Amino acid sequence: MKELLDLYWTFVKIGLVTFGGGYAMLPILERELATKRDWTTLDELRDYFSIGQCTPGVIALNVSTFIGEKRMGIKGALAATTGFLTGPIAIILVIAAFLKNFAQLEVIQHAFAGIRVCVCVLIVQAVRRLWKKSVVDPFTMGLYLAVFALNVFSGRLPVRIPAAALVILSGLSGIAVTMLRNARKADRKGGDAA
Repeated sequence: MKELLDLYWTFVKIGLVTFGGGYAMLPILERELATKRDWTTLDELRDYFSIGQCTPGVIALNVSTFIGEKRMGIKGALAATTGFLTGPIAIILVIAAFLKNFAQLEVIQHAFAGIRVCVCVLIVQAVRRLWKKSVVDPFTMGLYLAVFALNVFSGRLPVRIPAAALVILSGLSGIAVTMLRNARKADRKGGDAA
């Protein structure tokens, strides 16, 4: 029960300090879950983010659910998800109850302007770390350029390519290239044995 409460409170704290969504949350999750608590590895966390991109809902919430499930099964998934949602829901309820025109307050507008800058920095840091781990050879560089071009220019195509389709195509490309590389290695080993 203590571990379940620890999981819940950890995600309450993460949910309270997360502004800007998924990738802005990555550095916070890395520090809290991979570095400080050793609940997951950086590679697993990046995998959770990739899966979170493809599944319905908010990336950060999906990642919380995945990590909770990894730690303690379904109970852990529920504790982490509930913990992550507790803070934002409480804040929204307080704002809705007491401050009808909250967003119009000048001090709040200035605060959000500062928060947006911080979110941009956090996203750039997360992208930089993901880049170092993801774009590691000519294939991944080519895949990056192809996906980037499709994403940027798909607005000019007759049909826009959904982000989920790009993720699926990239995954299939990775599988195909890995299979080809393994087949070539096997051929070389077979040729060396002869």
